Amino acid sequence: MRYLVLLVGAAVAAGADCEGLAKLKLATTTISEAKVYAAEKGTPATCRVTGVMTPTADSVIKFAVWMPVDGWNGKFLGVGNGGYAGSISTGGLVEAARSGYASASTDTGHSVTGGVDASWALQHPEKIIDFGHRAIHLTAVQGKAITAAFYGSAPKKSYFSSCSNGGRQALMEAQRYPEDYDGIIAGAPANNWSMLMTNALKNSAVTMRDPSFYFPAEKLPAIQAAAISACDKNDGVADGVIENPAKCGFDPAVLLCKAEDNKGCLTAPQVAGLKELYAGLKDAKGKQVYPGYAMSGEAEMGGWASWITGPGMEKSAMFLFSTNFFKYIVYSDPNWDYKTFDVARDLPAAQKAGAHLNSTDPNLKAFQARGGKLILYHGWCDAAIPGQAVIDYYQSVQKKMGAKATGEFVRLFMVPGMQHCGAGAGPNNFGQGGAPKGDAASNIAMALEQWVEKGVAPEKIVAARPGRTRPLCAYPKTARYKGTGSTDEAANFECVQ
Repeated sequence: MRYLVLLVGAAVAAGADCEGLAKLKLATTTISEAKVYAAEKGTPATCRVTGVMTPTADSVIKFAVWMPVDGWNGKFLGVGNGGYAGSISTGGLVEAARSGYASASTDTGHSVTGGVDASWALQHPEKIIDFGHRAIHLTAVQGKAITAAFYGSAPKKSYFSSCSNGGRQALMEAQRYPEDYDGIIAGAPANNWSMLMTNALKNSAVTMRDPSFYFPAEKLPAIQAAAISACDKNDGVADGVIENPAKCGFDPAVLLCKAEDNKGCLTAPQVAGLKELYAGLKDAKGKQVYPGYAMSGEAEMGGWASWITGPGMEKSAMFLFSTNFFKYIVYSDPNWDYKTFDVARDLPAAQKAGAHLNSTDPNLKAFQARGGKLILYHGWCDAAIPGQAVIDYYQSVQKKMGAKATGEFVRLFMVPGMQHCGAGAGPNNFGQGGAPKGDAASNIAMALEQWVEKGVAPEKIVAARPGRTRPLCAYPKTARYKGTGSTDEAANFECVQ
């Protein structure tokens, strides 16, 4: 379904004063405020429009559009959401305004705090659709209409860049609504939502149904050290970062306690639990259907201690995400118990419930046909969403559309050592998640704009962290040390197959 924009009154080509936008008539939309906010703390004066979209009787989708009063660059930037959303992403709007973009964000149809709460979905199927894809699409449509009304001309180019659930939203836009954006960046996309949540629930059941299988966060440094010891030198550089964890043959059994249990070793049940986390999800027939987590990065800030083990049993982010999904979206039963997990029953139920949440369709022909460009990126050490998952999606696009056609409009960059959307032991700052600025050689958003507007496809992007730079190579290439010069300088590496 597509949603029509209805503009009533004076022709938009003439432009409008900010306050006058309150009278703008848009389909299924009520504008609650249109007001100029003065410049403050580096943010320019902006015309800010807020409102509510009600495409169904059970929809209450809040949105905000920010437009620089002066210095608009003629472009529109869509701002995504993390987790289960529930609030407008004001930080993204601020950054967009500072870079001269008109931008828009939405709460996706519900209000929550913390990002892991899905109780809003209980007995509200239309709100699930709003969260899944309708809200982000309508925000793009109405956001661009408001922008055109304010400036007197439509944006010449429109972009979307976000990570995690925002990466899922990004791929939803490319798949379901290819006309919304000219260029899209999907970071660490949670696009196979139902599989991601089922895998997380399986991990919770394995490691906590029998508490002896659970290992606390204090054991993560020993696990990471063992993985690094096994595979760090595979890429020719001993730097505490594994370039390609998929090629790491680390066996958790080397950590088996030889005497009393301590934080430097794992008991036999804990070894089994760790192997399950690395193994991923298999269906009832034993077929691999979703990848496991990569080896290395377990003990880094923002790593497993936050997402997988948590500060204690039943306290990790992925435990909360997955149990909320099954309680409120899959089974509509707040009392449903994760300890009853049965892959033969729960995986098909999750897949059915994910019909409006999964953005896994590899058919991007409509997006390609309009000249759209898509960049994917993912941290190899992501403890929320396995890095291999984005490779699997990329390869599904290649299989559907052909490698040559895919290469004309899609690029994938895997980031060694990076955690979820950022941070980690490897260079992890390359302009992701924000408004384009700086140099296309080191800013992924600028690289996308250069591709869309000048036809120059990015083959590598330089990532940085204090004291080190490293090239990120367009998949399947990886960075290899040339053999001379500092291993902390990107110039001394080359992208090779």
